Formats: sequence, structure tokens, C-alpha cells
Amino acid sequence: MREYAVVGGGIGGASIAKYLSHKGRDVVLFEKESYLGGCSSTFSHAGFSYNTGATTLVGYEEGREVKEFFESVGFTPRLVPTEPTITIIQGEKITPRHKELDAFVAALEANYSHAKHAEFWRLVHDLCEEFYKMRGYYYSNKNIFAKARSLMSFSPLFFKFFTYLRTDAKSFIKKFYGDVSDEYMKFLDAQIMIVAQAKSEHVNFLTAALSLGYTFGQNYYVVGGFSKLFEEMMSGVEVRTKSEIKKIVPRQKHYELHLKNEIIECKNLILNSTVYDSGKLFESGEIKVFYRKYEKLNNHQSSFMLYMTIQSDADFAHHYQIIEARNFSHAISNSLFVSVSDKNDNEISPKGYYTITASVHTDVRFWYDKAAYKAKKRELEYCLKELISQKLGIRHEQIVHLFSATPTTFERYIKRAQLGGNAIIMQNILPRLPSNDTPFRGLYHVGDSVYPAQGWIGVMLGVKNLQRLLHV
Repeated sequence: MREYAVVGGGIGGASIAKYLSHKGRDVVLFEKESYLGGCSSTFSHAGFSYNTGATTLVGYEEGREVKEFFESVGFTPRLVPTEPTITIIQGEKITPRHKELDAFVAALEANYSHAKHAEFWRLVHDLCEEFYKMRGYYYSNKNIFAKARSLMSFSPLFFKFFTYLRTDAKSFIKKFYGDVSDEYMKFLDAQIMIVAQAKSEHVNFLTAALSLGYTFGQNYYVVGGFSKLFEEMMSGVEVRTKSEIKKIVPRQKHYELHLKNEIIECKNLILNSTVYDSGKLFESGEIKVFYRKYEKLNNHQSSFMLYMTIQSDADFAHHYQIIEARNFSHAISNSLFVSVSDKNDNEISPKGYYTITASVHTDVRFWYDKAAYKAKKRELEYCLKELISQKLGIRHEQIVHLFSATPTTFERYIKRAQLGGNAIIMQNILPRLPSNDTPFRGLYHVGDSVYPAQGWIGVMLGVKNLQRLLHV
């Protein structure tokens, strides 16, 4: 009988397993793939390595959750600071998102002149600083009394930021500026979408500010790709890769995890699967019924990914965001996020080569039509390749390898089509969010579909919340 079993080796699953192991608890992590990281992993294709989805790490600085977690388990990742965090290309305008506020505002003013820029971005900067200083709040869904007590812990945060919580971001921005161009609004929306997975009209202004302000924190490139980070972090932890859990059977005081050829029993079970998919692991019973209420949280939002390897001796920024006037075909967004490997990182690409991971938001349901699937994929792949080549100055003969992945590709390989977790929209915040605990004894969750959100900071806040709920 194991004390803890963690199912899924994404950011949340790997992190909580490492934490429990570091604390001397009996824990085993099961991952169906041969590598850890989930959407934040690295894989090989035709001899080249690529980051699967996530390509930047944020929150690794004093007073932030990611650095606090790594230090708590005695792990120091191999990172390269990125500056600027993103280079935004909108038409002919190129705007670097510098970490230093005044430098960014100066670059912004050169492309989108407005008398209110300095005041607006100072507000964004300060809200981020104040938010991450706050401590002591937690969130539980174990029962109505635990939920009520946990919601009370948010009172200081609620009162401090009430003005920015009560209105949608688009209305707030337009009122603040007085007048704002459609072009500049698209500039803002594209950046909000990266973090919040939704546009300004659907999120409150605090969420928008935290999304817009993440570039004022130090961002990093991960040397060797994200799978290297997980491999190094998980040293000393019992990890079983290529081990898919076929079903879970709850017993009176424990859980049975059914693999292909064995059954593992555990007292406590932590799922790193989405709450809208977790019910599939249970054949029947009240736990399966419990998960059905969260199926409506699945917004079917996902990503279309383009992977490229180029041979070049040019210098590139680590991250670009290319914003177009209208949405891409077969996508729900007009912006493309492009990440380029570090020139000196010969672990992920040979010297003289770069690997590129590019993503655009799409809807899972766009890709269910098998008759049109291949044509849609070719069309969007070609469009993105041409756009990246044009904007980054890449010649066609420099592209040595190229392929793409749709939501159905992710569903086939990682058993998950929806990517990005719960969008942080105004209808989907506390107290409606699922928590890291459940009403069932010994059953917990971690990851981007439960409290509080996606991304390294969001998932790590959830890991911290789970640590408190486990009393470890």
C-alpha cells in the first residue's frame, strides 16, 4: 500500500511528487509517456528536439512561487534570462517587451503614442508587485464549511483589489484611456490571451493586469528543453514512465490503480489530469458523477503547433508574438507565439541550427471533420510557415525540417485535446473554481484545470495550495 500515488507528470504532478518525496513521504508518480512535462515537455522528431508547448519559465525570482518551490526541494534549474521577454510584431511595428518599465514604455510610445501609457503601465506593474506580495490565502472544496473558511482567507485580497475585480478589462481599459485604437486593443488582447487564455472583454481587470504584467517579472529560457528540467528535478523520486492508468477503483479507505498488468493500491491519490477528463478514469459511482459537473468547464480551446528546424548563423530573440489584423484560418486568434532555441544551447539543437516552436489558439472541434482534416492542417501549416519566414527573415532553403500538430495530435499522444486549462474568465473564478481537494477522502487534484490557473506561476500556486491541504 503506497502512501501517495500521483497520476500524470505535468508541471503540477511532477512538482507535488518531488515535494512529497523531499519531505520523506512514500510517493510514486505514474506517467503514460516516456518523458515528463506533459504540455511542458521536450520531444524528438527526425533527430531534432522541440519543446512541446510551453517554452518560457516565469516566476523564478525572489518572492515568487516558482523559485520558492525549487528552493524548498533543493533544486537549481539551468536557466538563461530572456531580455526582452517577448518581441511583439504587429504589421511593421516591432515592440520589445522589456522587463524594465520605463524602457518598455519608451518602446511602446514609439509605436502607439498615447499620453496615458506611462500611467497605465505603471498601474499594471504595481498591481503585479502588490498581488505577489500577498500571502495567507488558500482554497478548499472539501465541504461547504471548509470552502467558506477558505474563501474568508481571500478577504484582504478581495478588499485590496475590489476596484479591479468588479469590471471587465476591456471596459476598464477604454475608460482609463478615454480613446484607444483597435490596433492597440489587439496589441493588448494578444498578450492577455497568452496568460489568461481569454480576451479582455471576458476577464476582470486584475486578471488582465497580471497577464499583461508577467513580462515585468524575470522570464527564462530553459537550457536543454523542459524535459531536461524535469529529469534533473525528479532525481531521487520514484517515477514510472510508460505506465498508463487504465482505470481507478475507489475502495473504502484506499484506491486501486489498474495498469496493464498490475494493480497498485494507495491511501492518497493525486490526479494531474483535467477535471473535465478525470471522470473517464472511474467506471461508475459518486466520484464519476462528481466530475460530470466540471465537464462544462471544458471550453474546447486548444493550440495548433508548428515545429521547425532552421540552419542559420543569425541572431534571434527567444520569443516573438506576431499579431495579424484578423484571425488565422481554422484558428480563434489573430496572434502567433513563436519561440526560438538559444543560439548556444547545443543540447536542444546542434551548433548552427535553431529549433522553433510556434502556437496559435484554435478550437478542438475545428479538427473533428476527418474529410477536411488534412487540407486544413496543410493550409494553416503553410500560412504560419510563410508568416514566420517573412517576419523573422528566414529563407525557405534554411528550413531543414518542418511539421505541425493539431489538437487531435495531442489527444493521440498525451490523451488531452484541450490545452491551456481553465480560462480565467469572469464567470469562472472563485468560488466556482474546482479546488485541489475534493469531497472524497484521499482524492486530490493538481494542474491547470483546478485552482488557480495555468502556466508555471498558476500551477505552482496550486501546488502550494495542495501542500497546505495535505498538511505536509
